[in-house]
Amino acid sequence: MDFEFTEEQELFRKSIREYCQNNLAPRLLEIEEGGRIPYDIIEGLANIGALAMTVSPEKGGAGADAVTAGIAGEEIGRADVSCATAVFYLVPTAWGYIFDKYGDPELSKKVLSKVVKGRAFVGIATTEPAAGSDLASIRMTAVKKGSAYILNGEKLYTSGVREVMELLPEGGGFLTLAKTDPSKGTRGMSLFYVPIKEVSGEVSVTYLKEMGRKGISTGGFSLKDVEVPEENRIGPENRGFYICMEGFDFARSIISVVCCGAAMSALETAIEYIKQRNVFGNPLAKYEGVQFKLAENYAKLDAVRLLGYKALWMFDKEQREGKFTRFEVTRVAAEAKMLAPWIAFDAINDAMQWYGAYGYMAECPLQIALRGIRSYMWAEGATEIMKIIVARELLGKEYIAYR
Repeated sequence: MDFEFTEEQELFRKSIREYCQNNLAPRLLEIEEGGRIPYDIIEGLANIGALAMTVSPEKGGAGADAVTAGIAGEEIGRADVSCATAVFYLVPTAWGYIFDKYGDPELSKKVLSKVVKGRAFVGIATTEPAAGSDLASIRMTAVKKGSAYILNGEKLYTSGVREVMELLPEGGGFLTLAKTDPSKGTRGMSLFYVPIKEVSGEVSVTYLKEMGRKGISTGGFSLKDVEVPEENRIGPENRGFYICMEGFDFARSIISVVCCGAAMSALETAIEYIKQRNVFGNPLAKYEGVQFKLAENYAKLDAVRLLGYKALWMFDKEQREGKFTRFEVTRVAAEAKMLAPWIAFDAINDAMQWYGAYGYMAECPLQIALRGIRSYMWAEGATEIMKIIVARELLGKEYIAYR
């Protein structure tokens, strides 16, 4: 058992940490208050090879393994504790990998070569107004018509809608889940790449206001008689649900280390504060009430960080070497995603308490981190669903009441 990263991974961590701490961390308030990630930051991340880095080299990416992708996510989370830049990073990293693996080679090369340069965004659109955790209940349909599909329906709570529609030079699109055979439930769903800014048919978009991670947009879109070519289907027909589950495993694993990065950064900031802040004649750091909370939270973050990297390592082994089953990877990814946001949230919340009234002020980075981390209790799968997944793998699916 070896807990060391490779020499190449350590060099990459040093490189991306240097970039993020020098260029991203100082602009936290600008991102949060401006409601977008400045494009020069996006270009900078592209220039160091961090965007959609899991995409294969022939399509413009670095062909990075999942653990290396996790390193980038952790360092971006440390620098932008709002988690906005982490979302912009991790969504195309996980779902760009899926597009690369299952998508039409020519189409995926055309799209992903723009994503790795920061000129376009590729996201995931599964959630609907009446179907979130219960994906079997989605209503969007895709009906075959010659060599194309006609899509009708609505997606909601989707990251990156404004980026695709307005903010990035070449837009992008979403891997969109739809029913191709409604009689078969999850076995009758297919996944499509839908460039919502370019398709024929009627598209209307919605922008939502979030409580946190304000630098990345959340919204939705509705499709009415939107036609996409057959080559826009990602993977075989009626296999979309299962392809999505593979992408969720990857995204959930990255999220776990992003949460740890943001919370560790918050704790390190708080450590410097409690060493300097005097109360009743002593630094706050001398009081056991503070020390015990710090020790507990740091240990929990250390533990769940290792679990997150284990999930990423297992994903690599399963994808590249055929080791582990898909269900084993799914369980560990769910464990990490189940725990990391809550552990990170508690650590940041406790640290905010040490700041007193200042912790509640808008310019305090810890409250920005707290609001950003909260989103990951839902994004890419709610905590309760993670618990159901873990229980299913431990007990057997016959003991789960949900189908």
